[in-house]
Amino acid sequence: MQETPFCLRVGHLLPYSMSDSNTTNFTNPSTFILLGIPGLEKAHVWISIPFCAMYAIVILGNFTILFIVKIELSLHEPMYYFLCMLAVSDLVLSTSILPKTLSIFWFNSREIDFSACLTQLYFIHCFFMTESGIFVAMALDRYVAICHPLRHSTILTNPMVAKICLAVVLRGGIVVLPYLLLARQWPYCRTNIIPHTHCEHMAVVKLACTNTHVSSYYGLFVVFCVTGLDVVFITMSYTQILRAIFSLPTKDARLKTFETCGSHLCAISAFYIPRLFSSLTSRFGQNMPLYFHILSANVYLLVPPMLNPIIYGIKTKEIWGRILQLFTQKGTKVFSWSSGSQTELCGELAGDRVLGPLS
Repeated sequence: MQETPFCLRVGHLLPYSMSDSNTTNFTNPSTFILLGIPGLEKAHVWISIPFCAMYAIVILGNFTILFIVKIELSLHEPMYYFLCMLAVSDLVLSTSILPKTLSIFWFNSREIDFSACLTQLYFIHCFFMTESGIFVAMALDRYVAICHPLRHSTILTNPMVAKICLAVVLRGGIVVLPYLLLARQWPYCRTNIIPHTHCEHMAVVKLACTNTHVSSYYGLFVVFCVTGLDVVFITMSYTQILRAIFSLPTKDARLKTFETCGSHLCAISAFYIPRLFSSLTSRFGQNMPLYFHILSANVYLLVPPMLNPIIYGIKTKEIWGRILQLFTQKGTKVFSWSSGSQTELCGELAGDRVLGPLS
């Protein structure tokens, strides 16, 4: 065993203890070595505390959302079906990276099997794409509910919601599949050391000793043509929603209707802004330390799954009311969107006088 420095593409020298065999040529290594956060090794234990806290919130918050929607029949509507799908996606996405990351921080368990690494790579990017598609579906639901409220129940029927959910999952799985197939076929002859906390796509591809432009170009295609289109569709939906909101006759109606979309807008911002920041820093922040890039990559994968249940739990009065009811046992009556806010909105849009929400 000897200390061997490896010059990584980001320009950092990372010493890591390894055998000479790791520098010899191999087509597919049996294992990869995840370094965690190079440059902050001494702080790994301290960094693990907020990571562990975030994971605990992800587990508790998303399972709470699933439980509340399951037991409350008034929440069995498209908006909450999509929210449950988002909760499942958040659980899978965070579980794909956190257990291994924490094992690196706590037990210095850095080895990961080659197949396990590619599986982790697939799940991370697949469910990231799935989550992006879910936000598009939720934006569609809000568009129909606000711009065409009288047709909401006939357009977004349960079979239609099931088809949308299936299409979102299949799209995520199919779009990301070339990541896995290309990464598996590349020969790896430089090193099996990955300076990251998880098997991120480009971090793995950069270890290949052949021309990997196909992987790079396909990654850019996914970012701009798939995720980019999702952002365009969401923007178009909310442009129409805002036009409908500002056309309402009273200020109270406008505020109440806008509040129904507030949680969704917050969740969208929490999902796309960290991802955009990480992409920009990775491409234009070459002078930034390596640990900054790795931390930003972890933020966009961990923060949205943590914030989503908090945002929807607090800003969605139906869910928040049901949670309070479980703890207080006072039998607080919970009104659903379809019987409450949506009824008032239909009346406002139709120009009729609304007497109040139906029970």
